[in-house]
Amino acid sequence: MIGGFDLATPWALLLLPVPLLFALWRQRGSLTTSGLRIPVSLRERLTGDPGTKRPPSRLLALRWIAWVFLVVALADPRVVAATPALPASGRDIMLALDLSGSMIAEDMVMSGKPITRIDALKKIGTELIKRRAGDRVGIVIFAEHTLAAVPLSFDVDSVSRSLQEMQIGLVGRSTAMGAGLGLAVKRLSESKAPSRIIILMSDGANNAGTQDPAGVAALAKSLGMRLYTIGLGPNDTSTPNDDPESVDFEALDSYAKIGGGQAFRARTGDDLDAAAHAIEALMAGQTIAPPTVIRHDLWSYPAAFFMLASVGMVAARRSRR
Repeated sequence: MIGGFDLATPWALLLLPVPLLFALWRQRGSLTTSGLRIPVSLRERLTGDPGTKRPPSRLLALRWIAWVFLVVALADPRVVAATPALPASGRDIMLALDLSGSMIAEDMVMSGKPITRIDALKKIGTELIKRRAGDRVGIVIFAEHTLAAVPLSFDVDSVSRSLQEMQIGLVGRSTAMGAGLGLAVKRLSESKAPSRIIILMSDGANNAGTQDPAGVAALAKSLGMRLYTIGLGPNDTSTPNDDPESVDFEALDSYAKIGGGQAFRARTGDDLDAAAHAIEALMAGQTIAPPTVIRHDLWSYPAAFFMLASVGMVAARRSRR
């Protein structure tokens, strides 16, 4: 039963009439026993045993109360509730995020206001993560070095908080894009999820490390993963400009194609938000997981009343004596 009162072992209630049946059996046995029957009052005088008296009504009531509560406790009463069904996709998503020194540049615009690249990434990345309820999400950060910052987790709120706490300079200043992508592939290679996705966000070009991003992208595809890339920043290396931190979008586009995914260009914070939604639209549709059943056991309450009734019986016997 889901969403109400329930008994884990309802058959235990069949024990309720056992004392009554036992008393009837004893009475029937005493009636059919051959031999001389001695009245109770005379037997008490001869043996001096007051225990042969019929128990007083108060003691008898306590016995029945104790027995009833004991049986109810054995029936294991509980309240059963179900949590709301959550979307479950069977996806593991690893975000590979560029935290190089150029991410501090305040050259992006979001909702008409200037914003740094890292702040745009944090804002849109946080919203993206929170929308992924039902997926496992993890984060790899890279610059000169790489770090598996957050392991794959269903706790999207915790993952999003971790993203908000990340700072430029934590893993250096340059851009080891191949190493960051390689660490994301390594983490997802340990996953058994049917759908594994890498979202690479960078504002520059691969200028550190020894790993070739194109080779890592090919490896990701061979392992059944899909790679999506997002290039952040107002300028591209494909057009002449004075920005030394221009994004190499042509390279990012080629990595995405090799990795079986798609590349997106984000010149503003609003573009980044649109890219995040576009990637989500390309992912497989969600299904609804069965609700999680939560049971609150109540057997301790009748058990406590059984103990109280038992104490009452002991007190009644002592007062009787």
